[in-house]
Amino acid sequence: MYIKDFIAAMEEVAPSSLAEEYDESRIGLIVEGRDEIEEVCCALDATEKVVNAAVRTGADMLVVHHTPLWRPVTSIRGATSRLLSALLSAGMNLYVIHTNFDRAEGGVNDVLASRLGLSGTERMTTGIVGNCSLDPGGIARLLPGGGIRVYGEVGLIRRLAVVGGAGFDPDLIQEAVDLGAEAFLSAELKHSVARASPIPCLEATHYALEAPAMEALASHMGWHYIPDPPDVAIVP
Repeated sequence: MYIKDFIAAMEEVAPSSLAEEYDESRIGLIVEGRDEIEEVCCALDATEKVVNAAVRTGADMLVVHHTPLWRPVTSIRGATSRLLSALLSAGMNLYVIHTNFDRAEGGVNDVLASRLGLSGTERMTTGIVGNCSLDPGGIARLLPGGGIRVYGEVGLIRRLAVVGGAGFDPDLIQEAVDLGAEAFLSAELKHSVARASPIPCLEATHYALEAPAMEALASHMGWHYIPDPPDVAIVP
């Protein structure tokens, strides 16, 4: 497959038109390599470990959820230098699907909702609300990495809002409440948002909520998935 055909196929998976405005120039083909694509690897993040594993695999393309070039690059040194050197010397392409994959059908939030067994789902601006019969422990057991932080009193949850990534936005929480949500699951919760939330907040890691979708995408497309979970320990 040629790169132009690969890009066209990826636009079917996660149309760039679905992306948030701040993702402009941060999604799509971020690093250009060889023109022909045969071997594809997939991961959540383009870490040095992931890139080096993709190089060893002989990949022509690495598809990730988070761009490693978030801020404008004004110097190429340190980790950025090592990452780009590995990609460019291998002639490997790097393709990013971020908020467009969050919102796409079959994307991050759909996979998360499916993993948790949500039914009767309704879409939010970002994320999904659905019916379930889960308590916090049951949710934690269904997510990779284990463990969630619970803010507020919560028992059995009958309707849950899920937002992959950093989704604890007050307006989004209120949207979930309006759709009948009894609790809100996302990552990277601020203290002020937790204290003001009208429903309990369940905080998982960013990786736990988004990596399953990238693994599912790799399986569906016949790509090689590279896991790279962060080292997280729960200390009593």
